Amino acid sequence: MRGTPYAGRVLTIDQATYEAIVAHARRDHPDEACGVVAGPAGSDRPERFVPMQNAARSPTFYEFDSADLLALYREMDERDEEPVVIYHSHTATEAYPSRTDISLAQEPGAHYVLVSTRDPDSVDLRSYRIVDGSVTEEDVRVVSALTSQSGERSSPASQHETDTQGATPR
Repeated sequence: MRGTPYAGRVLTIDQATYEAIVAHARRDHPDEACGVVAGPAGSDRPERFVPMQNAARSPTFYEFDSADLLALYREMDERDEEPVVIYHSHTATEAYPSRTDISLAQEPGAHYVLVSTRDPDSVDLRSYRIVDGSVTEEDVRVVSALTSQSGERSSPASQHETDTQGATPR
């Protein structure tokens, strides 16, 4: 396990990454979508969007492909990154962690983001901290671009190409 439990109760994410997560969830519907947003270790800055394949290809369960996940963790280690956001979708239920989601949560420092795709006309994206089986919902703040601690604006680094058509937050 990497990272440490987060003391705050807010996920700050840029608009482009928010839209990319929602678009991925809608594109993979009726199966659950999953992925990671990596960021510099210890920064709590979700900067690099990494959509993953749901190896389970299921509308009720997601599973990262083990080889892809290993490759991602090696890449994050080389770049001194960690998973800031771990996201997946729920296709027929609200955006709240299931018992399975809670039992599989292994990154106490990560924001666990869920997107419900049950209603195609609205966005239900919520974020949680899951530590030792305890679930805490946190606010999600969407900004046009992330700013550094010095106040400089930055956009997501090396974002994967993603179709964000129709993923406007409501």
